[in-house]
Amino acid sequence: MGKIIVNLDVEMAKKKMSLGALAEAVGLTNANLSILKTGKAKAIRFSTLESICSVLHCQPGDILEYREEDE
Repeated sequence: MGKIIVNLDVEMAKKKMSLGALAEAVGLTNANLSILKTGKAKAIRFSTLESICSVLHCQPGDILEYREEDE
């Protein structure tokens, strides 16, 4: 069984955007965005993913990645 890896920090670094700036642009609290960024979130709404992708000018696959456990 694999797991989903969140690469939000990578995309934020590419765009030189801080957590606070992205949270404000997306309309989330810093705490909720931090939970997503650290990979501790159990779910994400498509509307939230759409907003993040819009602000960071990226694709959902740039943020979310599936990895097998043995990698």
